[in-house]
Amino acid sequence: MTMRPRGSLLGPGVLAAVLAVFILVVTVFASHEQPGRRPFDAGAAALIVVAAGALTWRRRYPVAVMLVALAATLAYFVIGYANGPIWLALIIAYFGAVLYGHRLAAIVTAIVGACIFPWLDYVLRDGNAPAPVALAGLAAWLLVILGSAEILRIRRERAADAIRSREEGALRRTSEERLRIARELHDALGHHLSLISVQSGVALHVNEEMPEQARTSLQAIKQASGEALAELRSVLEILRQEGERAPRSPMSTLDRLDDLVSQAAAAGLEVRTQVDGDVRPIPFSTDVAAFRILQESLTNVARHAQGATASVDLTYGERDLTVQVDDDGAGNHEATSTGSGKGIVGMRERVGALGGELVAGPRAGGGFRVRARLPLPEGSVP
Repeated sequence: MTMRPRGSLLGPGVLAAVLAVFILVVTVFASHEQPGRRPFDAGAAALIVVAAGALTWRRRYPVAVMLVALAATLAYFVIGYANGPIWLALIIAYFGAVLYGHRLAAIVTAIVGACIFPWLDYVLRDGNAPAPVALAGLAAWLLVILGSAEILRIRRERAADAIRSREEGALRRTSEERLRIARELHDALGHHLSLISVQSGVALHVNEEMPEQARTSLQAIKQASGEALAELRSVLEILRQEGERAPRSPMSTLDRLDDLVSQAAAAGLEVRTQVDGDVRPIPFSTDVAAFRILQESLTNVARHAQGATASVDLTYGERDLTVQVDDDGAGNHEATSTGSGKGIVGMRERVGALGGELVAGPRAGGGFRVRARLPLPEGSVP
């Protein structure tokens, strides 16, 4: 992975300036100790400033900076100036190219430099050929620099990955919490608001001769509950985002099944319950999912199949809990069966998060069925 650093040039510029001054001062003194070399002059100073000054942009353009430093250093020694610390600029540029992920360019540059620099005196100034030991030492130093830069690059990338993973984890937890809130709002408030709307509608329908004031109040209640449901759904659209995973820690369990049936009965819905198998403690997440599936299913029956009878069947198997809700109504369950409503989406999310299966659709003999199979761990203990 190639790192693309950005940021201010002030810090790198200051370091490049300090390095340039250091190389200039040391080179001036080194020139006096090497009388056979070309004396230090403006040309040497310019090449040093170019090689060191290019390091200002080593984070943004590491390969270009390395090539500039290579060219300036090569020109310096071709001209015949005294051997000095101008090498530092090239070494830093080489190190930076590896650090920022341009290993191939750095290796090619190292090979080119190793093949040219040791032979300059031999070719241009009738000097001695480089000894094999010197060539091996140069190659070893280049490998050490390459390895050190690569180790540092890997550590920096791992640190960046760790920070990114923590940030993604925080965002994921935030999304899961937002989705959990959205589902709880829908399951709890939506359930009660739907019952209020249904009950007020039934009261208006069966009590044609009630006083006008009472009728007006019931109509206002029905209208207000409908508007509250619409507002609730608009808030849920904000909280819910497509593709988010289902959270696994809602509330309300099967211990409240009798309360749920009583609420449905108060809304005019006849509910029959049947529990089969060995009733025992089950994991909290499974318990909550079963309750919410029953709650949403009964809400849909009250909303879409008024006057229907619903049956609730809970079956505790050895390895799973089966939740089934049937109704014999003739209402329009099309939105529910196609999964376009938020209720069926929530049920599928809950069941999917637990590794179970959900089937929702019209029954062959009329009415509608919701059937969920929720796996239970061996022993079925929370």
